[in-house]
Amino acid sequence: MQLRPVDTVDSISAEDFRNNYYDLKKPLVIRDLAKNWPAYTKWNWDYFKQLVGNQQVALYNNTKSDAYTPINTADDYKTFGEYIDMISQGPAGWRIFLFNIFDHTPELINDFTWPEHLMKGFVKKYPMLFTGGQTSITHMHFDIDVSHILHTQFVGRKRILLFPLEEQAKLYRKPFEVLSLADFSNYYDPTRSKVDYRQFPALERATGYDLTLHHGDTLFMPAGYWHHMEYLDSGFAMSLRAMQSTIGGKLNGVWNLFGMRSIDTVMKKTLPHPWYDWKKKKIFERAERELQKA
Repeated sequence: MQLRPVDTVDSISAEDFRNNYYDLKKPLVIRDLAKNWPAYTKWNWDYFKQLVGNQQVALYNNTKSDAYTPINTADDYKTFGEYIDMISQGPAGWRIFLFNIFDHTPELINDFTWPEHLMKGFVKKYPMLFTGGQTSITHMHFDIDVSHILHTQFVGRKRILLFPLEEQAKLYRKPFEVLSLADFSNYYDPTRSKVDYRQFPALERATGYDLTLHHGDTLFMPAGYWHHMEYLDSGFAMSLRAMQSTIGGKLNGVWNLFGMRSIDTVMKKTLPHPWYDWKKKKIFERAERELQKA
């Protein structure tokens, strides 16, 4: 993989952001965007445990979904308090995915400000909390609604691998899914990396970004960006989503949510083996075309 660092700034003007990052669909880390939010100092494990400790949450482990499993199927359930206790004791490869804590504690909305000076179209009903124990992994994918994301890290460090949507064939995207067939686990550590260039040779030509988020850092992730995340420490982050400004961008998200995903779910239930065989054939055909371009 050909990786470079993401541009990082302390702060940025709306004009600079729009011209050099938003319009160009280029990622950016903004260090100080969240530092004036009450959440920057208030949000921690004890505070959340106080607020929603008894709330049951769905947990996800590090196992990549197989060929026949619908995406986003939970692997276990615990109360939020039990989960916090578990990941506080040491490495624990369990994460909470798309937990809308604000449904249960709407007063948390007052702890941050929607950065509408940077972009419009925020989906204000769905700010989302992403939580993971040390060693937990969010495998390579792009967000199905194809929104722009501002992802702010509050506790712990997170290592992130990013690729623009155009690299999808080199990443071995599964047809009718938002997932990669390849495993990027521990990509940054040669002694533990599961990246298999022999099985997936086009990965060597994929061009993307490598970064680490720290407390208070906000990543602007443009619509459609592939991302793989690994929790270096137990921690949590919040994502604010903004719909694309173009009609085409919005329609793409609608198709993914209600068309593409529905077709994939039906085929996995009715013809799982032929469906998987067809997908796998297409994956490697597309990757081979990328290899032949050089």
